Amino acid sequence: MSPKTENQLDPRARHLLRALVAQYVRDGQPVGSRTLAQACGLDVSPATIRNVMADLEESGFLSAAHTSAGRIPTPRGYRLFVDSLLQMQPLGEADMESIRRQLPPTAGTSDLLASVSNMLSGITRFVGIVTVPRREHFAFRHIDFVALDATRVMVILVFTDQEVQNRIVELARPLATGELEWIANYLNANFAGLTLDEIRRRLVRELDGDRVRLDRMMAATVLLADAALRPEGDTDVVMTGQNNLLGVQELSDIDRLRELFDAFARKQDLLRVLEGCIHADGVRLFIGEESGVASLEQCSVVATPYGAGGKVLGVLGVIGPTRMRYERVIPVVQATAQALSQALNVAAPTP
Repeated sequence: MSPKTENQLDPRARHLLRALVAQYVRDGQPVGSRTLAQACGLDVSPATIRNVMADLEESGFLSAAHTSAGRIPTPRGYRLFVDSLLQMQPLGEADMESIRRQLPPTAGTSDLLASVSNMLSGITRFVGIVTVPRREHFAFRHIDFVALDATRVMVILVFTDQEVQNRIVELARPLATGELEWIANYLNANFAGLTLDEIRRRLVRELDGDRVRLDRMMAATVLLADAALRPEGDTDVVMTGQNNLLGVQELSDIDRLRELFDAFARKQDLLRVLEGCIHADGVRLFIGEESGVASLEQCSVVATPYGAGGKVLGVLGVIGPTRMRYERVIPVVQATAQALSQALNVAAPTP
């Protein structure tokens, strides 16, 4: 009997695969033919079910457990289950309202992201993750400069999403206190409500158009603003609930668990996976080796973008074992992204 593709599976094989995955997700034990015969609701003998299970194993949808004759789903089996066999359970209005209450629009972005990560972890009992938006996506409200010494200035930026950020910049030439005050007043009066990138571009245009009286000060303004408002480094990620994975049966191998926690600490591999979802249309799911990260081969990543003002700002999601209730986790991730986007739209309206 040659291996079959997803499209070649008959309705009975699909029904049995769906019943087996649901049984394994619920109990965490390899599923034998007699158990599946009782769970599937079909009038077929255990012998027939054994033949179907053998066919599904040969085709790569199931694998045989080491300690019993039962079968467990492979990543390919989970993928077929999620893509075409899963019966999604949308969140009720009470659950949606509970999520919205935990993300008050009066909170700053940092508090919102921390709440999202904690909430995803608390609801799913897995790892909640959310990437931090770059500051250049947000409009600034106010700026101040504090001279630290002759060549260094602290920049205090207040953004429309209630976040405050301090930066240290090196001056191209010393600036007197009065000059720093003039530059801060100029930026606050003319550029509040714009993003950092918009300010930098407009300043360059104004320098070209005003060289009579303010040439020297405008040049100093452009240089200081360019240093103070330039984009920052790599994207960061807020992560909560790593310890939830310590008691998970499928992740009990100490070496694999150590590799997984090393990946959590480094973050680069996780960010690469999450950034692959930044333009996704809805929820994306990476099962096992689909993530391309060796330490995540026993895990699934469920992620989706979030944004505000028509812009995608980041990605949020959940990392857990491949044996998870996808029909529950996927709607939770989707609903949380919607609630976070709504909160950010209120907290940081588009300029």
